[in-house]
Amino acid sequence: MTVPVIKALAQQYPHVRITFLSKGFARAFFENLAPNVSFMEADIKEEYKGIKGLNKLFRRLHAKKFTAIADLHDVLRSEYLRLRFNMNLDKYKIAHIDKHRSARKKLCAQKNKELKQLPTSFENYAEVFAKLGYPININFTSQGEPPLLSTAVSPLLAEIEGRLNIGIAPFAAHQGKIYPIPMMEEVIKGIIQKHPDCRILLFGGGKKEKEVFDKWCSQYANCVNASAACKGLQQELGIMSHLQVMISMDSANMHLASLVNTPVVSIWGATHPYAGFMGWNQRYENAVQVELDCRPCSIYGNKPCLRGDYACLKNISPEQIISKVESLLLTSNNKEQ
Repeated sequence: MTVPVIKALAQQYPHVRITFLSKGFARAFFENLAPNVSFMEADIKEEYKGIKGLNKLFRRLHAKKFTAIADLHDVLRSEYLRLRFNMNLDKYKIAHIDKHRSARKKLCAQKNKELKQLPTSFENYAEVFAKLGYPININFTSQGEPPLLSTAVSPLLAEIEGRLNIGIAPFAAHQGKIYPIPMMEEVIKGIIQKHPDCRILLFGGGKKEKEVFDKWCSQYANCVNASAACKGLQQELGIMSHLQVMISMDSANMHLASLVNTPVVSIWGATHPYAGFMGWNQRYENAVQVELDCRPCSIYGNKPCLRGDYACLKNISPEQIISKVESLLLTSNNKEQ
């Protein structure tokens, strides 16, 4: 979710050199984002583990002679690094994200819940740079030209070229954000009935995901395991740029599709778009959710269901999701005409 903000910062302040520090997986998002953006990898589980590791990381960062530090995470590790920079004799401009924790607690409260839109993550990130003296207008449309696809993906690209391509990313990090798999299969059946020649591209890694995808691909000729065909995030972004619509949970794939300007039908259970984590430039009316007094119960979807039945997800009918998909496809066709 930082990509639209960092790209806007880079474009609007081309004289500023920006180094983005993160785990290695994020390199794909920043290496070719803008000429004045570079990426710095930090393995916090191995090389920079614990206080000793963070001190080592600080020394590495200090050697870069940065003039400003933007903490977009505000967790214990980044707080410690901020402390080290503040204690140093060199003068640094330092700012960190305001996560509006108090407002988040009220949003998720079971009594006296305050159900209102909180600032988005994009707004929170932009505020950090404004504090440092770099106000920005987030005018992001896409990450850039779709990445070149490897020869390994060429057969998949040939198969989807010129077709109606619908992506489905049915998994998320926590159960409170995962639409029941049998119900998602009903979504697949419904889409195929309406669009017999479509291709349904499945996104997600891991053993559990592969088992489900293998089952669907064997039962439905329209289904393709896109993640298995792709070699890394850049390849997945390239394939996502060929989708007419993505169906996703409140998960990373919603944000990946957003980076290549693909419209998303997002499904929300324990979490809620009001928390500020809707994908960039995605429309609120394309979010599928049911109104329950207990929703949202969690910002990240990592808490057990208070009711014990995950009604927030099970009460969403497959027809509701299919209807949103059809509405988006109709809008897209009207624009093309």
